[in-house]
Amino acid sequence: MEPIWAVGLMTGTVLDGNIDVALLRTDGVEVSEFGAYTLAPYPASIRELLEETLQQARAWNFEGPEPAIFAQAEDALTRAQSEAVRKLVESAGLTMGDIGAVGFHGQTVLHRAPQPGRIGATRQLGNGQLMHEILDCKVVYDFRSADVAAGGQGAPLSAAYHQALLRSLGTGGDTAVLNLGGVANVTWWDGADSLVAFDAGPANAPINDFVKARGHGDMDRDGALALEGKVDEERLAKLLTHPYLTAPYPKSLDRFDFGASMADGLGLEDGAATLTAFTCGAVGKALDILPRRPTRLVVCGGGRHNPAIMAMLETRARVEAIPAETVGWRGDAIEAECFAFLAVRVLRGMPISFPTTTGAPRPMQGGRIAG
Repeated sequence: MEPIWAVGLMTGTVLDGNIDVALLRTDGVEVSEFGAYTLAPYPASIRELLEETLQQARAWNFEGPEPAIFAQAEDALTRAQSEAVRKLVESAGLTMGDIGAVGFHGQTVLHRAPQPGRIGATRQLGNGQLMHEILDCKVVYDFRSADVAAGGQGAPLSAAYHQALLRSLGTGGDTAVLNLGGVANVTWWDGADSLVAFDAGPANAPINDFVKARGHGDMDRDGALALEGKVDEERLAKLLTHPYLTAPYPKSLDRFDFGASMADGLGLEDGAATLTAFTCGAVGKALDILPRRPTRLVVCGGGRHNPAIMAMLETRARVEAIPAETVGWRGDAIEAECFAFLAVRVLRGMPISFPTTTGAPRPMQGGRIAG
């Protein structure tokens, strides 16, 4: 197949108020060209709507009818993301007729990992048919449901794209990819046949929630609070005994599985420092269970902007940590690029998840196509 232009969309569970939109030219195996990328801010009204939707989703917890707010939020976010796609495509000098597919991840509102004897459950809001009607373009959406229905974790789905990026570096198993969004996930590839990915632990979500609850903005900007604070080492040591951290992969997390309550009773700076140290300590434990411990992490996602996290990865996870830009990647764009890449794989009937990345019983195709 000849490479085609695809657009990828991602809005993470950290709810930073932005829609990540990226253009990528790819055949679903290799990247031919990185196109335009932007962060398109949601209107404040939609951000508030999504925050309320996440709260209602947690109360619902897959029991009984879905909350009515889901339909309202789904319509609003689909229309906002459709507009963001059109604007990016036109700003790049293209038309929607030049686009082979849009990879529309949607907004995850709840994710429950499988347990022994019980398959998992996952819910992403996003009306792919409506986006297709608005944009008059093929839209690939609902990427996770097939994997979960087959007994997989449904996450992380970034492994195939991270593998393509690692292939471009020509590295073996000494370099892995760490994505720091609401949750941290790691991808390791030996350069041949072994591809492993799983959620390592929390990333920005508990830190953001802790800071926000104390009225100090939406995040620990530039790690300033954590850098001023002192880690509660005794508390941290207990937190790092959590069984999830040493459980075998495949495994996945919801953004609320590790919460800001881990820092209850601590002051603002010390709480931020302790939560940051936990994020990095959890990454270290994740690296310990890989087939081979990497010596270098290429870090993407919002967490790489936090100097406290980047410094503590070196000291707490015992690994060299470099931002994605160091190797020529666009660290803020990678998740959106990933869903452009996966959309093309779905069009080609190629698998998007694997036994060693989500625990699916076999390499799994996924996604639904509108258009």
